[in-house]
Amino acid sequence: MILHHLSLNKIVSGFFLFIILFSGCDDPEIRTQIQITDSEPPNILWISAEDLGPRLGCYGDTLAETPHIDQLAAEGLRYTNVFTTAPVCAANRSAMITGMYQTSIGTQHMRTTQSGEGLPGPYAAVPPHYVRAFTEYLRANGYYCTNNAKTDYQMVASGQPWKAFPFTMWDESSNQAHYKNRPDKDQPFFAVFNIEDTHESRNWKKPRKTNPQHVPIPPYYPDIPEVRSNIARLYDNIAIMDSLVGAMLAELEEQGEADNTVVFFWTDHGDGLPRAKRWLYDSGTQIPLVIRWPDKLAAGTVNDDLISSIDFGPTVLSLAQVPIPLHMQGRAFMGSQKKKARKFVYGARDRYDQSYDMVRSVRDKNFLYIQNFYPQLPYVLWVPYRNEMSMMQALLRLSAEDKLQGVQKLWFADQRPPEELYDVNRDPHQINNLAADAKYQKVLSAMRENLNNWRSETGDMGDITESEMVRRMWPGGIQPQTAAPRFLVNGGDKRNLTLNEEGGTFKGPAQVTIYCPSQGASIGYRINDDEHWQLYTGPIRLASGSTTLHVKAIRYGYKESEVTSALFNILAN
Repeated sequence: MILHHLSLNKIVSGFFLFIILFSGCDDPEIRTQIQITDSEPPNILWISAEDLGPRLGCYGDTLAETPHIDQLAAEGLRYTNVFTTAPVCAANRSAMITGMYQTSIGTQHMRTTQSGEGLPGPYAAVPPHYVRAFTEYLRANGYYCTNNAKTDYQMVASGQPWKAFPFTMWDESSNQAHYKNRPDKDQPFFAVFNIEDTHESRNWKKPRKTNPQHVPIPPYYPDIPEVRSNIARLYDNIAIMDSLVGAMLAELEEQGEADNTVVFFWTDHGDGLPRAKRWLYDSGTQIPLVIRWPDKLAAGTVNDDLISSIDFGPTVLSLAQVPIPLHMQGRAFMGSQKKKARKFVYGARDRYDQSYDMVRSVRDKNFLYIQNFYPQLPYVLWVPYRNEMSMMQALLRLSAEDKLQGVQKLWFADQRPPEELYDVNRDPHQINNLAADAKYQKVLSAMRENLNNWRSETGDMGDITESEMVRRMWPGGIQPQTAAPRFLVNGGDKRNLTLNEEGGTFKGPAQVTIYCPSQGASIGYRINDDEHWQLYTGPIRLASGSTTLHVKAIRYGYKESEVTSALFNILAN
């Protein structure tokens, strides 16, 4: 028989929340932003779509057919100034899941599993040893965490990169993962469902429903059939995505979970179109964010605070009443640990597929500043995956034939300016660079200084080459392996902690502590024949009977350890 320790974790969590609340009682800002609550932690449901900016009816897009998301916004809160830290999935998802900028933890290159001449990959990024997915903190505090099914965190070196992950991050992560699978229906859940229908690759097909003549054309695109066709297909896919959102919301109601569930709808970066995806203009980084929390958030409200995607994880911890680790660079924008609204959000572009680049950006509510570290290069670099889109092929052809006109030529220039500055309110498409305008030099200088300070404060790893970074992470080009965990037994007839790898027979109740020599490793354990890896967070109490414990560990970016198993026979006193 085994006695779990999750209930103790909740007590410990509450104790630390008490410490946070009262240790800062002399600070008036903390008093006003953190409030004591006796309420049970809510369920949290994330519905995420891919490669899509705020092209939704609730954001004023009259062509988008999004009745379910629009209804979600009518029942909740819609944010209008939300931006990702990267305009591409893997880099941004790694930042989102850790609450850390991808440039701070070595996950900025797309993808780490990319191989080819001159590239150091495939490899798994090794973040600092204290960095964890925020879901591990949720699991340690009693939440059942599921992901269906994309991960793309860049911290594993094998398997499908978009579905591989350190095993301690989730209770379940697969196409079958679901909050309905939790063994205790009273256990709070954090569940993610990823909808892929708006992904860039789905826009390559011909439209089925949307009339290409009705789609809006940004000024930096020529009005040609290929452009209209790809954008029309995007609107087709938006309608499909919205129907799936509706089904998920209906299922939540059917399960009787809607009233105590905070629902997030968001996307992993901007539109999956040329000059949007992979670029730091608003078209590549601005995303929708809609949150519904029955009886907690006023219905139909709108918020224009600046929010970064690295704020999502800390906000979930805040809602779940779990203390936010101090190393996280994201900040909660909701819940008991809410912080002041941001004044700036930041973005980064690095290697995409085979082409190296380095671009950094800072944005406030009025201006977007971009710094190009390779001004000698053209904007359009070689990205084979992107080039499969018929729209992109047409743009490349027209550029080669010198048939692009006016602002359509900007993105196809042979070189870039070292700096770009845009008035985002007067110039929403960011086509009028103000960096050389004398009237904006104070703004330019202030934004440049802000960006440089951010890069210094966050330890931007773009300052070293990817090859050098990988050498530090994988000495000698070999992936380190996490050390195998060991057991330490205390109790019964053994009152001193001793290393134990084989189990044994003990009199009376005993505690088993699991130890891993690898600094920063996360540990999982299984009981007897159970296939589910539970997250180890503290000593496991064994009562009378026989119990087989299976344990393994992983430090993010390392190979998993070998599995250690031991049989414990506990004799009654």
